[in-house]
Amino acid sequence: MRKLFVVMLALASFGLLAPAGEAFADSAAVLDTKVKATMEIFKETRGSDAVLKQAKGLLVFPAITKAGFVFGGEYGEGALLVDGKTYGYYNTAGASFGFQIGGQRKSLILAFMDEGALKRFENASGWKIGADASVAVIAIGADGSIDTSKLNQPIIAFAFGLKGLMGNLTLEGAKVTKINKS
Repeated sequence: MRKLFVVMLALASFGLLAPAGEAFADSAAVLDTKVKATMEIFKETRGSDAVLKQAKGLLVFPAITKAGFVFGGEYGEGALLVDGKTYGYYNTAGASFGFQIGGQRKSLILAFMDEGALKRFENASGWKIGADASVAVIAIGADGSIDTSKLNQPIIAFAFGLKGLMGNLTLEGAKVTKINKS
């Protein structure tokens, strides 16, 4: 049993480190291409046009990878879009401890629905979901649509393209930090 635990811990550690190396390798041009592809997928969702019309800015993470075995971590890189143009690059990272096993990869879009929320984000040096801002998570329904009646929140998160098995979708405690890309 102890050997099984050591093997599982090693596999989980490898799973946490492997995606991060891949993510660090993306140049600005590659990340821009991934962000554009993610936005095209989002635009296919019924109700996304209402989000895109109202949003003052969109923080788009094409791929956030999360893995864990007791200790967990997640990481992803993305871009802030304002009026369809890139206004900066960001990463999101988080760590957790507790009953967890598995891995997951998702795309995430944070829509800043009012100017004040966008400005507070842009002026922050390290922005933590839950501590610096409350984010409403809106699920994309089984019919592939967005419940547009919930677009009255300052910041809304949309997670989609879930791959893997982790058992929960939490954003609380994830830290978003501006990064330099060339």
